[in-house]
Amino acid sequence: MDNNPMNQQSPIGDKFKKPFKFPKISLGVGGALTLLLVVVALGITFYNFFLVYVRPYDYGIKVVRVGISPGVHKEVYHAGLTFILPFGLQQMFRFPKGIQVLELTNFPDTAAKAARKDRAAHIQTSDGFFVDIDVSILYHIKDPYLVFTTIGPGNLFEDNGIIPKAEPALKETLGKLTTEEFYNSPLRVQKTEEARDRLNNDLNSKGIEVDQVLVRYFKYSQEIQKNIEEKKLQDQMVFTNRAEARAAKEEAELKKIIQEGMVISAVELEKGKAYVTRKIAERDLYVRKIKADADLLVKLSEAERERLKNDALKGIGSERMVGLKMADAYKGLDVIVLPSDGPHAVNPLNLNSALQLFDVRKGGAQ
Repeated sequence: MDNNPMNQQSPIGDKFKKPFKFPKISLGVGGALTLLLVVVALGITFYNFFLVYVRPYDYGIKVVRVGISPGVHKEVYHAGLTFILPFGLQQMFRFPKGIQVLELTNFPDTAAKAARKDRAAHIQTSDGFFVDIDVSILYHIKDPYLVFTTIGPGNLFEDNGIIPKAEPALKETLGKLTTEEFYNSPLRVQKTEEARDRLNNDLNSKGIEVDQVLVRYFKYSQEIQKNIEEKKLQDQMVFTNRAEARAAKEEAELKKIIQEGMVISAVELEKGKAYVTRKIAERDLYVRKIKADADLLVKLSEAERERLKNDALKGIGSERMVGLKMADAYKGLDVIVLPSDGPHAVNPLNLNSALQLFDVRKGGAQ
């Protein structure tokens, strides 16, 4: 027998040496369904109480009332889920990102359905008449933190922001126009741009920026409207008459220019014809002159030829040449009867006397 207490087994030790096993929980179909419903309920509760969804077209501003960093957080939240503490400890406020429209009109049916609507702007013109103006003001929230801290949450950016500032800005700018100047589109647009700039000066520091101020329609009282239309018709008739008179003047000027052009054209044409005639005469004169000079040269050449020929005949050997010509003349004679005695006696065999006879050689020449 082993008396060593270390080698002896204890019933308690044997119990702890056995591996621990979790108890098996057996759920039926009803139990599994109940568990699933509990998990879904817990998920929905967690989502509704601890998560806030910021839509893609919204800004989110978080306000912490109890906890670390209480107050309005400067961080701007964008699309997605954000964790907050429930029961008013933390809260998420939303502001729209897109372009907002404020319609000032007395005809709500003509305005955009999603736009905020208010009565038309009632403005006094610089010449003392009143006009109702339908205006569309397009703006957007530039800094939601400034909007929240300077104006407030929700739709206060409309009620306490853009609406109280819109009509005073329009009165200050469009009120500088006269009754007739409202019909001057470029001038009216210039004043609406001034109204936009004035609104931005007031609202930029509050996180709102105005993009456009558009005058859609304006209306005077019936009597004023009638007077304006009649005056405009009279002005248009004056302008029409002036335009017609100017057109008649321009037409007369055009006819005058055409006639002057035709006269100038005829004069220039006659000048051209005279120039052509003069040039043809100059050409003919030149041709005749050249022909005369050529004929003169030919005549001079022929005269020079005759002179040279005569000079040649007067030179040495000319007598013999005459004699040879006379000999040729004598060749065709068979019989010639000449006196052989007396002062006019002819001896055909005496060449010198023959030359003297024909006055070729003077008497006594050898």
